[in-house]
Amino acid sequence: MKRILLTCEYDGTAYVGWQRQINGLSVQEVIEDTLSQVCHTPIRVTGASRTDAGVHAMGQCLHFDSDTSIPPEKFPFVLNTMLPGDIRIQAGREVPPAFHARFLSCGKTYIYRVINQPHASALWRLRSVHVPVALDLDAMQTALTLLLGTHDFSAFQAAGGTAKTTQRTIDEASLTQTGNLIELHIHGNAFLYNMVRIIAGTLIDIGHHRLDTQSFTRAIQTGDRLQLGPTAPPQGLELHRVDYPPEAFVDPEALRWHTEDSASPL
Repeated sequence: MKRILLTCEYDGTAYVGWQRQINGLSVQEVIEDTLSQVCHTPIRVTGASRTDAGVHAMGQCLHFDSDTSIPPEKFPFVLNTMLPGDIRIQAGREVPPAFHARFLSCGKTYIYRVINQPHASALWRLRSVHVPVALDLDAMQTALTLLLGTHDFSAFQAAGGTAKTTQRTIDEASLTQTGNLIELHIHGNAFLYNMVRIIAGTLIDIGHHRLDTQSFTRAIQTGDRLQLGPTAPPQGLELHRVDYPPEAFVDPEALRWHTEDSASPL
């Protein structure tokens, strides 16, 4: 048996999320069913992040075990001839048997996109949220700097989160603007349930001056969800990249300090 790591990209519009569910079609189910056909045996995969319904991914990672004779690097070519057009495998490689796509992740990068113009965009409607009123980007960027570092982000977790600890480290949080497209780039060691969408929703309120630039600090200090804005819509969010330490590809046993909670889903 070989353990194979795949990197996949998907448009989450048509799916109930990454994780297999009984109430609709998931990205995981489509990939597992396709892999099972290719490998001629039932295959179950483990993803790095359980993205919600409507959320997209550029760099979702997943692993599975198989005794297939297909070289790992050939899986993108084989699978992409069978997968629907809104799911694509971009890379494949063999990893050590102890590798784990979720538990050994040491960081993730998310992008949240906003179209800030009077009228909604036809082309960006499924990949961004439309905000018709001009945003104060200076105020938003000032607020973002207050997220950097290691904090207790308990106020940034939506109901239903199962994390054992709410301490997280954010080491990048910035805004870029190209024309009317605004992108929030955020990188951290792990994220709580809906954490990035809560940050994005709060930023939009700060950009409208409905909340002030100290809102993030007050929420961190008090743990009060009411200090923050609404959870932003899912279609603006993209899981952009999943990071692993070099040891994960050589000796995963050296990383046993990682726990299930250190790789909590979005």
